[in-house]
Amino acid sequence: MSDIDPKLLEVIVCPQTRDSLRYDREKQELVSPRARLAFPVRDGVPILIADEARELGPNE
Repeated sequence: MSDIDPKLLEVIVCPQTRDSLRYDREKQELVSPRARLAFPVRDGVPILIADEARELGPNE
């Protein structure tokens, strides 16, 4: 499991809301609560494309 660079987390934002993203290490996702989307992180690289994101469930 590769981690995302912490410095990268400081500068990247949700492509839809421009809000900060929260990193979920267990699921390897960057979460945008306001957009209700989780963007995948593959091999340490965030995939910030809406079509690649999954919608968050009601309890997430």
